[in-house]
Amino acid sequence: MAVPRSALKKWEKVREFALGMPGAVEEHPWGETVAKVNKKVFVFLGVDDGSHPLGVTVKLKDESAHAHALTCPGAEPAGYGLGKAGWVSIPLEQKGSPAAELLCDWVEESYRTIAPKRLTVELDGR
Repeated sequence: MAVPRSALKKWEKVREFALGMPGAVEEHPWGETVAKVNKKVFVFLGVDDGSHPLGVTVKLKDESAHAHALTCPGAEPAGYGLGKAGWVSIPLEQKGSPAAELLCDWVEESYRTIAPKRLTVELDGR
């Protein structure tokens, strides 16, 4: 199944944004792409090989951002009990999925929730 180009472009923008965060590294546990800071995942990017629909999963502590994310088409609390901790999975291939800019805002919020203070200070200094 071909991945829609618009979804792939969004995914690539979000991945690039995430990896631009201070101290961020890309890893591939479970064959999935994730961005980590300080050995902790701050965004799950799934797979981009077309075997699963493209999407991102972020941790949103801010109640309004969390509620907003859940209003996106197909969005749901993340599986494996992560939803209880504020993680939201947002599909990118559905009509009306959020713009890359909004996704990047959520990635930044997720990063700030997970990253050590010195790195968020570095981010603020940019």
